[in-house]
Amino acid sequence: MAYRKTPAEVRRLEAAREHLIACATSVVAEVGWSHASVTAVADAAGIAAGSVYQHFPSKAALAVEVFRRAAGREVEVLGEVLTAPGDPVDRLGRGIRVFARRALENRGLAYALLAAPAEPAVGAERLDFRRRYRALFAAVVREGIAERALPEQDGEITAAALTGAVGEVLVDPLGSPGGPATEALLDELTALALRCAGAP
Repeated sequence: MAYRKTPAEVRRLEAAREHLIACATSVVAEVGWSHASVTAVADAAGIAAGSVYQHFPSKAALAVEVFRRAAGREVEVLGEVLTAPGDPVDRLGRGIRVFARRALENRGLAYALLAAPAEPAVGAERLDFRRRYRALFAAVVREGIAERALPEQDGEITAAALTGAVGEVLVDPLGSPGGPATEALLDELTALALRCAGAP
């Protein structure tokens, strides 16, 4: 008869895996993907490097999980703002501002998610999440068009432009060490995004 883990063992393994992911996320935020070695992550987690492979078959698999968790949370927060009740143009502006503020408050991780060199598996995830951001922007732009708050336009193209512009504007500030999130940068980025969508 095959051995089956007890519920307590399953909980222990799940807790250890979650701890490992949290530590790996911190390491990536501090040193980027290229320097987040299995040894560095294991040291941060207080385990032997070989123990990492009990939870993930490779460094790439761990990196993908870190990316999915962190980027998934950002998509979730942006979605909450963009789909909240109220004027779609106001929500679009708030969404851009919230996204940018969160990035600037956690520069290392945000830079890793948006722009830092990474292995192909993480690059593929990055493209997938860009599509998810774009879909959220497209939905609110289409809503703005339907309510005549925004001019007629191709919502998908505008959403792609917004996704690219927001990421590009943030790359240099995120790559610079230290420095608070400046209101001036947030104001300029929000205004740029609204102009891109044709808001009055």
